[in-house]
Amino acid sequence: MSDELPGSSQSYQILHRASSSQTGAIVRADVSCSLMERAMKLISNAFADGGAIPRRFTCDGENLSPPLQWSGAPAGTRSFVLLCDDPDAPAGTWHHWAVYDLPPVLTELADGAAKNMKMTQAVNDFRKVGYGGPCPPQGHGPHHYHFRLLALSTDHLPAKAGASCRDIEREARQHAIAEAILVGLYER
Repeated sequence: MSDELPGSSQSYQILHRASSSQTGAIVRADVSCSLMERAMKLISNAFADGGAIPRRFTCDGENLSPPLQWSGAPAGTRSFVLLCDDPDAPAGTWHHWAVYDLPPVLTELADGAAKNMKMTQAVNDFRKVGYGGPCPPQGHGPHHYHFRLLALSTDHLPAKAGASCRDIEREARQHAIAEAILVGLYER
């Protein structure tokens, strides 16, 4: 179901509870994510939304995952997935990171958190498990790195060993009840 905000042409998502015969899970109606993006926030104290990602979080620096904080997760959140990708890559979207099955009580990741091998992380497009920092081609101009936090209605994604970032995103989207996006820029 799609509606418009008063005085606006933006549509928003309406969430509703399935009947008890469907386990009471939260399900999504057929609408956009614009309101959900405003409800849940994803920020970093290392860079502003639309700002430059510091070198230390890139392949030219220490290649550490940046510090990230979030708030406003909706009721019914049972886990989070955090994704990072670059839609400006020459060969199409490049997936830098997917960490999943993050507990719902978690509200931040410190810088370098991807080095914590206790976190469940996918294989990125560098063919490595964990975070691969921004590393655009020299002279290709600024690339936009999308850090996306998805609140999920499940506490565990049924991912196979060696799952790729794409696999995790595809599975997570089936359970997403909210999404927040933070975009950082980097160029070489």
